[in-house]
Amino acid sequence: MDINTLVETKVNENIPRMNPGDTVKVKMKIVEGDQERSQTFEGVVIRVRRSRAGANFTLRKVFQGVGVERTFAFNSPRLEKVEVVRFGKVRRAKLYYLRQLSGKAARQKVKSKSKDEIR
Repeated sequence: MDINTLVETKVNENIPRMNPGDTVKVKMKIVEGDQERSQTFEGVVIRVRRSRAGANFTLRKVFQGVGVERTFAFNSPRLEKVEVVRFGKVRRAKLYYLRQLSGKAARQKVKSKSKDEIR
């Protein structure tokens, strides 16, 4: 029995196509008690899992010298907006090696714009 047959997923249209190495800004709803507010998390995509019901992506950022990773579900209704800030140029599908790097060594190369994006 497969989870995809049990759970009907609703695709969130607010999420663009993203790949590992991209710098992404995620705006999400946070519930604190009976109040709801928006919070932004910006980081580098280190993993993308594209299964149907369990599709998720993981972002990593360094905040006050501490590495913070957060995983978001593609089908979550809590995601308000996902914006790709920078397209990274990487040669791997999973960027777990960024956990050991710091400073300039952890930066990713930026993908050059194609002719279609300039127009």
